Amino acid sequence: MEKLQKMISGKSVVIFSNNSCCISHTIKTLFLDFGVNPTIYELDEISRGKEIEKVLAQLGCSPTVPVVFIGGQLVGGANQVMSLHLNRSLVPMLKRVGALI
Repeated sequence: MEKLQKMISGKSVVIFSNNSCCISHTIKTLFLDFGVNPTIYELDEISRGKEIEKVLAQLGCSPTVPVVFIGGQLVGGANQVMSLHLNRSLVPMLKRVGALI
């Protein structure tokens, strides 16, 4: 849990992803298309990626990728992000944490 906190602290948007996951790709593209510069951790490429996935699962994230944190707070996976986007809450949230101007 402490390692996860270090990975997300001080960053406006963090995405935990797998390169081989098409849904992860879609979520990354959404943020990049907004002009956000998220910190992206590809769990299938970094050391201790499986360990981080276990911590995400303990937080209730299922599936464990993609998972998005905004302003250090867990937003959730693709369903939660898309719900925020569709109800027009995502952009104001990104502006509040300084990820968008």
